[in-house]
Amino acid sequence: MKVKYTIILLLIACIVSAQKAKKNKTAIAIAPKEIFVSDLLSKMTFEEKIGQLNLPTSGDITTGQANSSNIAKKIEEGKVGGLFNIKSVQKIKEVQKIAVEKSRLKIPLLFGMDVIHGYETTFPIPLGLSCTWDMNLIKRSAQIAAQEASADGINWTFSPMVDISRDPRWGRVSEGSGEDPYLGSQIAKAMVTGYQGDDLSKNNTILSCVKHFALYGAPEGGRDYNTVDMSKIRMYNDYLPPYKAAVDAGTASVMASFNEIDGIPATGNKWLLTDLLRKDWGFKGFVVTDYTGINEMTEHGMGDLQTVSALALNAGVEMDMVGEGFLLTLKKSLDEGKVTMQQINNAVRLILNAKYDLGLFHDPYKYCDANRAKTEIFTSTHRSEARKIAAESLVLLKNENQTLPLKKSGTIGVIGPLADAKENMAGTWSVATKQENSVSLISGIQSVVGVSAKILYAKGSNLDYDAALEERATMFGKTLHRDQRTNEELLFEALKIANQSDVIVAALGESAEMSGESSSRTNLEIPQAQKDLLQALLKTGKPVVLVLFDGRPLVITEENKTVPAILNVWFAGSEAGYAIADVLFGNENPSGKLTATFPRSVGQVPIYYAAKNTGRPLGNKEGIFEKFKSNYIDERNEPLFPFGFGLSYTTFNYANLSLSSTKMSFNETIKATVDITNTGDFDGKEVVQLYIRDIVGSVTRPVKELKGFQKINLKKGEKQMVTFEISVEDLKFYNTNLQFVAEPGKFEVFIGTNSDTINKIEFDLVN
Repeated sequence: MKVKYTIILLLIACIVSAQKAKKNKTAIAIAPKEIFVSDLLSKMTFEEKIGQLNLPTSGDITTGQANSSNIAKKIEEGKVGGLFNIKSVQKIKEVQKIAVEKSRLKIPLLFGMDVIHGYETTFPIPLGLSCTWDMNLIKRSAQIAAQEASADGINWTFSPMVDISRDPRWGRVSEGSGEDPYLGSQIAKAMVTGYQGDDLSKNNTILSCVKHFALYGAPEGGRDYNTVDMSKIRMYNDYLPPYKAAVDAGTASVMASFNEIDGIPATGNKWLLTDLLRKDWGFKGFVVTDYTGINEMTEHGMGDLQTVSALALNAGVEMDMVGEGFLLTLKKSLDEGKVTMQQINNAVRLILNAKYDLGLFHDPYKYCDANRAKTEIFTSTHRSEARKIAAESLVLLKNENQTLPLKKSGTIGVIGPLADAKENMAGTWSVATKQENSVSLISGIQSVVGVSAKILYAKGSNLDYDAALEERATMFGKTLHRDQRTNEELLFEALKIANQSDVIVAALGESAEMSGESSSRTNLEIPQAQKDLLQALLKTGKPVVLVLFDGRPLVITEENKTVPAILNVWFAGSEAGYAIADVLFGNENPSGKLTATFPRSVGQVPIYYAAKNTGRPLGNKEGIFEKFKSNYIDERNEPLFPFGFGLSYTTFNYANLSLSSTKMSFNETIKATVDITNTGDFDGKEVVQLYIRDIVGSVTRPVKELKGFQKINLKKGEKQMVTFEISVEDLKFYNTNLQFVAEPGKFEVFIGTNSDTINKIEFDLVN
C-alpha cells in the first residue's frame, strides 16, 4: 500500500512539474522534496556524499576558463557542493554546466558570496544601517541586495551578521547592528525575510546565513578571533536573542563562529550546534563553517585534521568552508567508527534540501539569466533607494548654534583625506561593489549645490602620518591615494582654501578598512595627522562642520568640545556622497540614532547602556569622584553619546507620559502613551524609544532595557500620541536555571529620545 501511495505521489508531482517546465526550457520535472532527496541520496557514492559537504573557493574564474580551472575536475567528480566568490552570470553558468552536465549525478552547485550590505548597489555598513531604526528600509535593502545578487548568479549570501558587540575596539562591530539584543533581533528578522522572501523558489530570492554563531562579538580585549568566555545567563539574555530571531524567521543556514564557547570552539561545539540550535530552537537548515574553521581547531589544541573534522561533524556542522577536512578525512573516520554513515547522510540531506528549496533541481540555471544581469543591477531605482536609506542612517551628534543645515551659497571649503575618496564610501565587506561607481563627498556636494555656491577642495593631510598604517588601512582597493607632498605642504594648501571659504566641511575619520574583519584597534581616536589638521582649521575662526567617517564608535571627546557641528556618516554606501550632501544642505533632515554607545575614552570599554548597578553605584554625571564608589579617578562614568542618541534639525517635546493601568496581571497588557510635538522649524522624523526596568528580581537586572520603538514623521508644529502595548513577554528574562520567566513586582517604564531619558512611570506585575 505504501509503495502504491508513493508511486501516485510521484506521478502527480511529475505532471505538475512537467506543466511548469513548459514555461522554462531548462526546467526539469521532479518529485516532492523528501522523496526526491531520499532517492538521490540512495544513488550517491560515499565520495559524492562527502563532496556535497565541501565548499571550496575558486577565486573569480576568468570567463571561458572554467573547464580548465583547478576546481573543474573536482566538480566533475562530484567532490564539490558549492563555491563562493565567483561573480557574473556567464562565469557561474560555465561552472554550473560542469556540475549538471559532466558530473555523474548532475547535482547543481550552490554559489555563495559575502553580500553583506548590498551588491553593486551598496547600502550603509550594517552598523550604519541599524541607525535608521527603520525595519522596512532595512528589509528593503536586503531585498534589493538579493535581487541584484540573484540576477548575477548568486543564490546564497553569508549575511546577516547579528553578533552583539559592546566593545568598539573590535573591528567587526561595523558589520553588526550594535549593542542591543532587542533591536538586533528585529533587524535579524528584517534581513532574513528580505533576502529569502516568502518563497525561495523565486529567482529573486537567495539563501541567508546568520552568523557568527555564537558570541563572536565579545572577544577578550576586542581582538578579533580571540577567546570568548561568559556566563550562560549573560549569553541567553544579551547575546543569543538575535540568532534565535533569525532562526525563528526561517534562515536557511547558520555559520559557526571562530571563537570558543565554554572551552570548546563553536565549530566543534555539540551543545551549541545540536542541543541549542536544533533541539531547543528547532533549526531545520544547514550549518556551514567559517573560512577554514575546522582546520583552525588544531591551533585551538583540539587535535589533528582528522580529529577536528570528526569533531565538527559530530557537533552538527554540515558544510566545510575551504578547509577540505571532510573531503580528506571522513572516510578514515567512518572506517574507525569515529563518525557514522547516518550522520553523513543527514548532513548531505540538509544540503540537498537547500538546493531543492532554491529550485536548482527544477532548473539549475534559474539564476543565470543574462537579461536580468543587464537590467536589474545598479539600476537608477535601486540607487535612488540607497541614497534615501543612506541619508536616514546618518547621525547628527552636535549642532551648536544651528550650524547645520548649510546654505547653498557663498564659498564652501571641503577639506580632508576622506573628501575625495570614492573607493572608501562603500565601507568594509563590499566585495561586489564597483568602487569606481561610488560617489565621493566632494562629488555629492557639487551635485547637490550645483552652481549656487563655489566649492573648493584640499586634501589637507594623509590618513595618518604613518605610511605603513595607511597601507594596512586601505587594503582591497580602498586606496586613499597617499599624497607624497610633505605634511607642511598639505596643511598650507588646506589653510589657503579655508581662508577663502565661508564655511569648512572637514571630511575626517577612519578609512573603510580601518574597521571590519581583523581590524581591531587599541586607539579609538581620529588619527593624529587629521586631528592636527582639524585644530588648524578651527584656528582660522571659520565655522567648521566635521563629517566623521567611521566603522565603529570613536573617541571624539576633544572634537566634541571644539567643533560646532558633527555629522557621523559611517560608510554610507555607493550613494554616500549624495546622501551626506542631502543632509548637510537640508534636503533631508537627519533622523539616525546610535545603536552603539560612543565612549569618552577607550578605558571605558566595553560600554553599553543596559549595564547593571553595582552595590556602590555612582552616576558621575557631573564628573564627581567619590572614594569607594564604582567610578574612575580620571574619567566620568557616562559615555560621550548614549545608545539611541541622535539630533535633528528640528526639536521634539515629550509630554504626558501615562499608563492605562498601574497594575498588570500575567494574562493582561497595559498601554504606555506619550505625546510628541515637533516644536522646531523643520519637518522631521523621531525614533520614540521605550525602555523598561525590572526593579527587583531573583537575579540582578539591567538599569533599563529597550523593549519597543517607533519611528514617526511629524510636520512642523504637529503633535502625535504614541502608544506602546506592554505584555508579560516584554518582562521576561532568563533566570539562573535558564528558564524564561517574568516575576511579579515593580517595573519602571521610560519613554524618550534616547537611552538616557529621564521620563519614567511605574507599574506592578501581579499574580
